[in-house]
Amino acid sequence: MKQSVEAIPVARSQRDGAQADPRLAWWREARFGMFIHWGLYALLAGRWKGESVPGIGEWIMHRARIPVAEYELLAAEFNPIRFDAAEWVSLAKRAGQKYIVITSKHHDGFCLFDSAVSDYDIIDATPFGRDPLRELADECARQEVRLGFYYSQTQDWHHPDGN
Repeated sequence: MKQSVEAIPVARSQRDGAQADPRLAWWREARFGMFIHWGLYALLAGRWKGESVPGIGEWIMHRARIPVAEYELLAAEFNPIRFDAAEWVSLAKRAGQKYIVITSKHHDGFCLFDSAVSDYDIIDATPFGRDPLRELADECARQEVRLGFYYSQTQDWHHPDGN
């Protein structure tokens, strides 16, 4: 019990420190941004083998217990030819959003960028063959919208050592 009580002030102190951190001033001022979850799971639209899978879409591999070998096959179908970075950034900016955060690699292990350490990425494993995150980064710079990447490191259901 003593350990739990001591942990509370540390957590509170860390939170307070983050709130006062001057490097986050821009974020506190921005107040409004867009978080985009996008990847192979979008193809499934919450359904696996004709059945609805409860929960959030990006967790479908885990919740439906889809084997890695089967899930990997989705990459061959992922071809977002209507992706338009300028349109996405413009939409966010017109809505008053100051930043965009997008999943660069979610828990399924699939990378939405040209990975140097894996071929399980949008360049090597899909017919799309473009790097949408590079395009998004370039467009965010042009339109002066900040960009951040969500990257799941240790929770990677595709990797045998990922949780």
